[in-house]
Amino acid sequence: MFEPATVKSLLDLEHTLARPLLEPLRYPWEALPGIGDFIVRLSESLPEGEYEKRGENVWVAKSARVFDSAYLHGPCIIGPETEVRQCAFVRGSALVGAGCVVGNSTELKNVILFDKVQVPHYNYVGDSILGFHAHMGAGSITSNVKADRTLVTVNTGAEKIETGLKKMGAVLGDHVEIGCNAVLNPGSVVGRNTNVYPLSMVRGFIPPDSIYKRADEVVSRD
Repeated sequence: MFEPATVKSLLDLEHTLARPLLEPLRYPWEALPGIGDFIVRLSESLPEGEYEKRGENVWVAKSARVFDSAYLHGPCIIGPETEVRQCAFVRGSALVGAGCVVGNSTELKNVILFDKVQVPHYNYVGDSILGFHAHMGAGSITSNVKADRTLVTVNTGAEKIETGLKKMGAVLGDHVEIGCNAVLNPGSVVGRNTNVYPLSMVRGFIPPDSIYKRADEVVSRD
């Protein structure tokens, strides 16, 4: 039976070093409080010939390219063949996979980016998990705290799931495309292979294999 918003329904764990953290969990956002500590533990098993330490709890793959104006704060791992561009701001607790793009003036905080993720232009990604080959268009952002500061819930349509978290941005399934200047409100979960239109305001759960135009217009890609 298909269960929306679960780790198994959203993410291919073959494409992230975070597999040991995510695999035991039902919902991916359950990993958010433990990302920083997990990165520190994971660093002990990183191949010395492939990674170098660039500060306190900051490890960067030797094949990665990090521009001089980018800022990396630990705990942080930047994966192989990843590019961290000019003025990127990695605030900590960021596990960035292989072949990713962290673009100019993009800010990351408490995130897992699976392999091949692209957040290339003016993105804010906080308290979020982005699946394999997910892409956020220029200016699209996650909003990770509710205006009334209450705990975040995930509304799947069939039920409201209490996360127990004050801070949660979004979970994007594998191969999700987010259009330019879209806003992903706290607790947004986007199913695999779904496209979100530019300038959209997203809330709750969007089914896999969909095209999201606005809240009252979500159509199948078939």
